[in-house]
Amino acid sequence: MRFQVLDILPHLTNPVTGREIRPDERFAQALTSARYAEQFGYDAVALGERHAGAFLSSGVGVLLGAIAATTSRVRIQTGVSVLSIHDPLRAAEDYATVDQLSRGRLELVIGKGNELRQLPMFNIENGEQWDALAEKYGLLRRLWREENVTWQGRFRGPLDGVTSLPRPYAGAPRIWHGSATTLTSAELAAEWGDPLFSANAIQPRDNYTVLIDHYRQRYAERGHDPRFAYVAAGAGFLYLADTTQQAREAFGPTYERIVAYFNQPGNHTPGNEMTFSDIDDAIARGPVLVGSPQQIAEKILWFHEGFGHDLQSFSLPTMIPHEQQLTMLERLAAEVLPVVRKAAPTTLWSDADPYGGRPAAHGRTVADAAAEIEKATS
Repeated sequence: MRFQVLDILPHLTNPVTGREIRPDERFAQALTSARYAEQFGYDAVALGERHAGAFLSSGVGVLLGAIAATTSRVRIQTGVSVLSIHDPLRAAEDYATVDQLSRGRLELVIGKGNELRQLPMFNIENGEQWDALAEKYGLLRRLWREENVTWQGRFRGPLDGVTSLPRPYAGAPRIWHGSATTLTSAELAAEWGDPLFSANAIQPRDNYTVLIDHYRQRYAERGHDPRFAYVAAGAGFLYLADTTQQAREAFGPTYERIVAYFNQPGNHTPGNEMTFSDIDDAIARGPVLVGSPQQIAEKILWFHEGFGHDLQSFSLPTMIPHEQQLTMLERLAAEVLPVVRKAAPTTLWSDADPYGGRPAAHGRTVADAAAEIEKATS
């Protein structure tokens, strides 16, 4: 298995201590966490994107550029890029810039976004986000694979012989499809033969297993090469301590107050409430990774029994002191990741994956990984 560190840059007051971090400090922490993730041996770092609510991740492309410039090996991902509200031409330009800065380390994760309040801010009607995502993704694919693109659609003006610049570093970057609660993103990923990134953040494991199983079935029915049907999974909050009881006592009050805040009307998209309001239930059956190193390793492998996934994402508890977060990140890398890597091997980003050698840091052994995968399917 491979491992990613995700930060969606929440900007919340700690519900227990009342502590709030200034935006400039929060950005610095995100960049520092990315550098340490690379140092500790994680495979990828990712930043989410939100445009409504208490988040600082509206300018995610700028921050990813900073990460690209200050790291050298770790892969750089979004989590997710809300393509449904963006101009795909600007997305092609902005993220190709990050891809060039990182010398081929970018892999985009796209989605329609779970926050309904941001839709009218970008002139998208509620209910149109799925159609907007599918149309804009089709154009983004063309802009990264073709020059002199002529195109006409519903959600942006026509293009006539447009070549987006800069071009990506080595063929089109890999694009994953973020999937939270519906089958639509799984369908879109399967249609194009792309990998799936399951949120696995707030609901029971079986709810996400249904979406992943559907994706694999539709992927096979479309005739795509099964070697590249990669799946990633997120998780709820991470909190690691010497024992599960210590983790529960230290993080339980904060977790339960965050859930109570999130589940209030107006603080979440209706139907997207956090299911596990009690810390003990969340540890036993929910998506949180709270406990001892052994408990967390066993929990990830329990996820793997349901998902068969290749990439596990971690979300640090960003409301606690940053030094404590980095200590958890280091312990996780030393005490949990080796156990899970051995128990759940994957070909993702290996020599068997065309994208394994795409970045300069990993040899740039494939000139156009996207073309290699499409050739294997055709």
